[in-house]
Amino acid sequence: MKLAWCRDRRAAVVMMPVAVAALVAACGSPGHSPAAAAPASKPPAATATSSAPAAAASSPSSCSVVTQSEASAALGQQVAAPLLGKATVEGGVACVFYGPDVPAGTSPDVAVPDSVRVVLVTGADAKKWFDNYRSKVNAQPISGLGDEAYYDGYASISVLQGDAYVRIAVGIANNLTAEEALARDALPRM
Repeated sequence: MKLAWCRDRRAAVVMMPVAVAALVAACGSPGHSPAAAAPASKPPAATATSSAPAAAASSPSSCSVVTQSEASAALGQQVAAPLLGKATVEGGVACVFYGPDVPAGTSPDVAVPDSVRVVLVTGADAKKWFDNYRSKVNAQPISGLGDEAYYDGYASISVLQGDAYVRIAVGIANNLTAEEALARDALPRM
């Protein structure tokens, strides 16, 4: 019992900056509306057993650039099928894979530990959003990943490739290695 309480407390402390960053980004960027109470919706082509990205009819999405099995490997445990949020974060909508300790009904618009969050922005505004977030954090450049990449210093990695920007957050301690692996897997699908 005491071990579980310590683990939960440690996870909450580790993920607090992620939640704060998500709230700041949601409140501080134009066109964003708080939607923490919005019900979650499943992405159109996701299934509980999918291990390959959903086939994108015309363009990639936040839920198609990372697979369920890749998210599971990054988190170090099985994750549920992805849920697509409703709130806009840095120009895109988050797709979230939850680990087994996340309570049912948790909104994908709120960052929590034990999850993998993916936000993809494509088109002419991708670079704008990539630079916008970089200006708000203690960005640490990462070489050899996309056209440009940086770690925000505590919660997520951002990668720009052409006219696509992906931001990935893995809700574990020492998350950079897991996030880089997911970004490398996502690049060809962007």
